[in-house]
Amino acid sequence: MEYRKFGDTYVVRMDKGEEILEQVKALALAEHIQLASVQALGAVNDITVGVFDTVKKEYRANHFQGAFEIVSLTGTIDTMNGEFYTHLHMSAGDDQGRVFGGHLNRAVISATCEMIVREIPGTVDRAFSPEIGLNLLKF
Repeated sequence: MEYRKFGDTYVVRMDKGEEILEQVKALALAEHIQLASVQALGAVNDITVGVFDTVKKEYRANHFQGAFEIVSLTGTIDTMNGEFYTHLHMSAGDDQGRVFGGHLNRAVISATCEMIVREIPGTVDRAFSPEIGLNLLKF
């Protein structure tokens, strides 16, 4: 991964074989980013995305391997209990135009990933909501 900062914005290039969530964490920790919005595109070949079952209050993971283009990757960097936390969703299309997506659990880059991380001044922490079953933004 390489990146450059312009004002409050990081332009990031991730490389073949790197895992997106690991690199987002590495960037956030290295640059002390506590709150940011994230968007990206690129190509991946090994992805796991989840869908939250609101009745059972659990994620169902779907794993895909093959050639995929990141159609959309969006989310946030924030904190939970003062520590790094990220919440990203990704949609990826295959060679026939079918798109799969959900909460990002894992994505290995097959060519490159171009990411924009826009830092937001301040902090917003998260807390687990037993009622919802998720870690929600806490204001």
